[in-house]
Order: sequence, then C-alpha cells, then structure tokens
Amino acid sequence: MPTSRAVQESLDDYRITASIDILALLEQVQAQRALVTLSNAQGDSYTTLLCGIDTRLGLISFGADGSDDAMQAVLTSDEVVAVVFLDRIKVQFDIDGLVHVRGPNEALNARLPQVAFRFQRRSAFRVQPLSSHGPVAEFRHPAMHDMRLSLRVLDVSLSGVALFLPDNVPAISSGVRIGQCTIRLDADTVMDVGLVIHHITPIHPDTRGVRLGCELTQLQGHDRSLQHYIHQTQKRRSALTG
Repeated sequence: MPTSRAVQESLDDYRITASIDILALLEQVQAQRALVTLSNAQGDSYTTLLCGIDTRLGLISFGADGSDDAMQAVLTSDEVVAVVFLDRIKVQFDIDGLVHVRGPNEALNARLPQVAFRFQRRSAFRVQPLSSHGPVAEFRHPAMHDMRLSLRVLDVSLSGVALFLPDNVPAISSGVRIGQCTIRLDADTVMDVGLVIHHITPIHPDTRGVRLGCELTQLQGHDRSLQHYIHQTQKRRSALTG
C-alpha cells in the first residue's frame, strides 16, 4: 500500500519495534479473539483470527479456510498487511512469509512481525457530520443482494466509518466484507470504497437501530479528499461552537 513520505514520517510516532511490546499486543489480539483482516494492495482481504504465537520458531498462525476465494487471492500477493481493532486501538503490521499449511490443523503461518503500529482511535480525527440528513453509505446488503441500502453516516475518520443500521433492516454480521460501497459525505466528497464490519454496538433503545463500526478499505486515492472533508468539518464545528 503506497504511502507518501509525509505519511510515512507521521507513522514514526506510532511505531513499535520492541519485541516484548509486539508480543504483548499479539497476545492481547489472541486473548480477545479480535478479528484480523489480512489485505493486499490489490484490494483483496480475508478476515480471520490469530490462533497461535510460537516465539521459539518465530511464527504466528491464523485460522484458514482453503475453500475461501478471498484467502487464496490474498495468498497470491507478496505484500500483505494485517489490521485489527482492540477497543480504542488500531493495530497494524506487515505479514511476511505467509504460507498456507494444509491438513487437519489448517492454518496460515507467517513470521512474527518485527515492527507494528499502534494507533489510538481518538487520534484518528474522527468527526461527526454537521448534518444528520446528508452523509450516507450505499451498498447491497451482503446477505440479500437485491436489497440496496443507504445507511446514515454517524462519524468518519481517515481509516473508518460508523453507520446507523435501523432495526427494520436485516442484520449484518461482524467480520463481513463489503466489496463495493459508495460513501457520499457531501457534494464534493463521494468515495467508492470497500468496508469491513468490525463492531456492532447497540445504541439507545429509542433510536431503533445499531451502530456498525467499519474499516475503510480500497481508498485508492480518496484519502486526500477524506482528509480535506474531516479538516473542513472540524473547522466548521469549531466556528459554530466558538
């Protein structure tokens, strides 16, 4: 996933290189059975669980399903990134030496990461749209492809978006990947992206719906316009409250 020099330098504040700290993060991921999304630069992604950490061999293992086309697509790439959310933390690291181990204990094995990035969710500059009637995310329901959804955007950051799913719409499960989604934030910010559903959170009963916490994937150049939208929304909100 290509990044500008400025972005790369800004990541230094979140970089973890101490093996003991990386191991602690991985153990937390495994203990919480947090969903891990493996993705490549082509936009393919496979969501799984971290099921093993072998410090002696220097390996980590993920759950695998050899019949899953998405997993096979990820395996064909030399550049794979793992992303996982732990409460208010986003953890990201490169996957090196990814191999599919077949047999009764089928798994995806990779080398223990030497570098990881730990982002505090609050540092992602998440903003709520000023209007509750405009910003929407449009996509086909993953379980009912003839149903087109237009879900209200609750908040958005450079890496994720929260959507409101009304209780009269069929449920969407955690871990589901949405390959094609159009997010319309305003007239100047329309993005065709992918989504990975990570969190489903009940809201107040009177709202009659749940909050879908989603990771943005396949941004493909939309990051600049998204950053501009977030910056402008922050400025307008500050002006209104100032």
